[in-house]
Amino acid sequence: MKDRIMRAFIEEIHDKGIKFTMDDLARRLGISKRTLYEHFSSKAELLEAIIAQTLEEADEKTEKIVSDPGLSLMDKIKGVMTVLPNHYELYDLRILEQMKRYYPEQWVKIDSALKDDWNMLRDLIEQGMQEGLIIKQNLSLVMKLIVDATNATLDQRFFMKNNITVTEALASIVEVLLFGLVPRDQ
Repeated sequence: MKDRIMRAFIEEIHDKGIKFTMDDLARRLGISKRTLYEHFSSKAELLEAIIAQTLEEADEKTEKIVSDPGLSLMDKIKGVMTVLPNHYELYDLRILEQMKRYYPEQWVKIDSALKDDWNMLRDLIEQGMQEGLIIKQNLSLVMKLIVDATNATLDQRFFMKNNITVTEALASIVEVLLFGLVPRDQ
């Protein structure tokens, strides 16, 4: 039931932004508000659970990619750069701005993950530079470019307007960052 509630919460956010009520959520689920409160004591607690699950899933996916001996270093880098959590809809500029205003404690956790939680990728990029697979550059600058470029997917309205999925956008961003704009056969 908790997973069903979390999915409905994300649907409400997608439809109305963060300012929906627990009554709206209970109505969407077809359950009483009392039943909803048996699982989550507040909207903040529910949001907290979704954020924790999302960050944990992203970390698990990243770890699985990094520890896969069947992947080349470049495949690991591309894989880590394109990890999407299950509730990536939460990572939308409009939602994040509302969360910053109404749920600042929860927003800080997401904001921190979006900016600072890239250590495994940093290690892979550094290894690529040491092995000569990636041109040696200032690692901090390279990481800033990667983080900023991948965080461009937070502007989901742009991608929807241009009929680009977040997955497609990430794949294109990674392709451009790793291989440039010039065709490889030239």
